[in-house]
Amino acid sequence: MSLVSYQMNTFLEGLQVFVSLAFLLYASWSDVKTREVSNMVWMLFAPIGLALTLTQMFLFEAGSSGQLYWFGISVGVTSVLALALFYAGAYGGADAKALICLSVTLPFYPSNFINWASDSPIFPLSVFSNAVVIAAFSVVYVLLRNVVWRQRTGKPFFEGFKEESKGRKFLTLLSGYKIKTDKLEKDEFLYPLEDVQASETGEMKRTLVVFPKDEEREDIVQRIVATAKQEKNIDWVWATPGLPMLVFITVGLIVALVFGDFVWIALAHLLA
Repeated sequence: MSLVSYQMNTFLEGLQVFVSLAFLLYASWSDVKTREVSNMVWMLFAPIGLALTLTQMFLFEAGSSGQLYWFGISVGVTSVLALALFYAGAYGGADAKALICLSVTLPFYPSNFINWASDSPIFPLSVFSNAVVIAAFSVVYVLLRNVVWRQRTGKPFFEGFKEESKGRKFLTLLSGYKIKTDKLEKDEFLYPLEDVQASETGEMKRTLVVFPKDEEREDIVQRIVATAKQEKNIDWVWATPGLPMLVFITVGLIVALVFGDFVWIALAHLLA
C-alpha cells in the first residue's frame, strides 16, 4: 500500500471512530437526561457508518471475500446478541440499536488509526464486554448502600418475600436497593424490582422483578402505591436507578480504542 493509500485508509478509519463516538456520546447524553433516544439518531448513524465501512473495504481491500466474510460475521453475531439481550429484557431497544450501528461502522479494530490491534476478531463484542465489566463496578456502590441501609434501619432485606428463591434475592441485592415508597412514585427514573399481585386467597403477594421493563413501570408503581396506602405494610421497596447502558457502551468503546478488550487481556494473562 502506498503512503497516500495508507493515509487515506487511516483517515477513513479515523472518520469511523469519530462518527461512532459522536453518535454514541449524543445518545448517552440523551439517555441520561431523558432515558430516551430518538430513532433519528440510529437512522443517521447506521447508513453513515455503513457507507464509510463499505468505502474503506472496497477501496483498500478490493472487495476481498475474506474481509466481506468477517464483516458479515461481525454484523451478524453482534446483531443476534444485541437482539437476544433486548428480547430477554436485559436492556433497552436503544442499547441494541447502538451495538448494531456500531457493528456496521466499526466491525473491525481500527488498526491503521490505532497503532496496535485487538485480539478479538469482532470489535463490537470487545466494546460490549468492556461495557459489561465497567457496569459491573456499579455493584460495589449498590452493595455498600444496602449494607448501610441494613445497619441504619435494622430491617431484613427480604421481609415479605419468603417464597422467592435465593438466586432472585441475590440478583436483586446486586442490582437494586431499598427506597421509600413515595420516592418511587415521584422519581420516574427509578424502576421497581418488586411487584404486588393478588393471590388465590385474595391477599396481596409481593414478588421480585429481576429484569424491570419500561412499559411495565407505571402499572407496577401504581399497584405498589395503592397496596401501601391500603395495607400500610410497605414502607420500603426494592428499586434500581436503571443503569444507562448506553453510557457504559460509549465508555467501553473508548476503553477498547485506548487499552483493548478487558476480557481478552485477562484471558491472555491467564493462559500465558
